[in-house]
Amino acid sequence: MGQSDGIRLREFRQVRREVRGSDRYLIVGVDVAKERHNAFFGTANGKTLHKGLVFDNTIEGFRKLLTLTEALKVQHDLAKVVFGLEPTANYHKPLGEYLIKCGHLVVLVPAAAVKNNRPLLDGRWDKHDTKDAANVADLVSQGKCLYYEYPDQRVRDLRNLLSLKKRLKKEEHGLRVRIRNQLLAQYFPEMDRYFGPAVSLAMVGRCLDPSVIAGMQFDEFCRSVAAGKLPLPQQKRLRAIWQIAPESIGCRVGDAVPFEAKMMVSKLHHVRETIKAVEEKVEDLSTQFPEYSCLLSIPGFGPDVSSKVLGAIGYPFRFASTRQVLKMAGFDLCAERSGKTSKSVTPVISKQGKAGLRYALYQAALISSLKNKDFMTYYTSKLRGRQREKGIGTKMRVKLAAKLLVIAWTLMKKKEPFDPTYLQKGDIQV
Repeated sequence: MGQSDGIRLREFRQVRREVRGSDRYLIVGVDVAKERHNAFFGTANGKTLHKGLVFDNTIEGFRKLLTLTEALKVQHDLAKVVFGLEPTANYHKPLGEYLIKCGHLVVLVPAAAVKNNRPLLDGRWDKHDTKDAANVADLVSQGKCLYYEYPDQRVRDLRNLLSLKKRLKKEEHGLRVRIRNQLLAQYFPEMDRYFGPAVSLAMVGRCLDPSVIAGMQFDEFCRSVAAGKLPLPQQKRLRAIWQIAPESIGCRVGDAVPFEAKMMVSKLHHVRETIKAVEEKVEDLSTQFPEYSCLLSIPGFGPDVSSKVLGAIGYPFRFASTRQVLKMAGFDLCAERSGKTSKSVTPVISKQGKAGLRYALYQAALISSLKNKDFMTYYTSKLRGRQREKGIGTKMRVKLAAKLLVIAWTLMKKKEPFDPTYLQKGDIQV
C-alpha cells in the first residue's frame, strides 16, 4: 500500500504549509451536485480569475473543466493547481478519481466548514451554487482542507465489502426485530422468550399459528419444524413452545399471516447467507495484505476486527502521529471549557470518527483483557487503587481499545507481529 499515496500526501502537506497568501497556486473550488457542478477559479491571495463555470457530470464536462483550468494557469503564469471539492454523498467521487488519474492534487473541504464560512464571505447567509464554489476555494486558500484519500484498488474493495457487510447486518437486525415485534407480539407472544435459535425461526416460517400447534402431537410438531432428529436442547425448547400453545393469548391468524412469516424468514435466511459470503470474500481479500497477519497476532484481534482496522487505516504512513490515528477513530479527547477552568472540566472522547471501528476495538479490548495474560496484567494494573470510581472499568477498556489501535498502526508500518512489550510503551491519554 502505496507509493502513489505517499507522493500525494507529501504534496498535500506542502500545499497546506505554502498556500496561504501564495501567488503560485490556482485554486479551483467545485460545488458538487448530482448532474451539474459549479466551479470557481481564483488565487490564494484572493484574486478572482473566473467564476460561474457550470459543467456536466460527464467526461465532456470534466474535460471542459480541465481545459479552462489549463488556460487560466498559463494565462496567469501560475505554477500549481489545487482542486477543492465539497463531498456530497458519492457524487464527488467520479470527479475526484478522474482528476487524480490526470495527475492533479485534489483536497476535500468539509460541509460543516463550508456552512460556517459562508457568512464570512460577504456578511450574508444565503446559499447558492456559485457562492458555494467560491466558498470552497476560499477555504482551500486558507489551508482549511482535508487530504483526499485515494488508496489502491484492494483497499477500496475491502472498504466497499465492509460497508456492504454493515448494511446487511443492519438489515438482518431489522428483520429479526420485525419478526418479534410484528409477528410474535401479535400472534404468539408467549414464544418471544424462546426466539433465537434456528429451530424457533423455522417454526415461525412454517407453523406460527398457536391453535394449529395445539392440535398436533408433539412428534408431528417436531417433524413440521425440522426434518431429522433434533438435539436434546432444541427438543426441550420445542416442547415448551408446544405446551404453551393451547393457552396462547395471541390474535387470530388469518390467511396472510403465514405467507408474511414465510417471506420474512426466507429473506432473513437469504441475508444471513449473503453476510457469510461477504465475510468469506473479506477474509480472502484481507489475506492479500502482508499487514493482515500482523494484525491477527494481536490478542483480541480476529478476522473481523483485523479487516476493519486494515480498511480504516489503509496506507499507514498517511498518519503523522498517534493523535491523528486516534482522531480518525473518534478516540481523541474534547471538552467544553468556555467560561470554565480546566480543572473543573472532564474531557471525554469525541466520538466523531468511525463508530464501527471504535466498537470493534472495544470488543477486542474486552476479550484481550479477559483472556490474555499480558493484557489482564496491564488492565489490572491500571485499575489498581481506582476500583471504587464509577465507570472506571469501561473507561480503562476504552483506553485499552485506543492503545490497541495505536499498536495496530505501528505493526502495519513495521510489518512485524505483536510483541507484549508494546503494552508498556507510552500510555494513550483517553
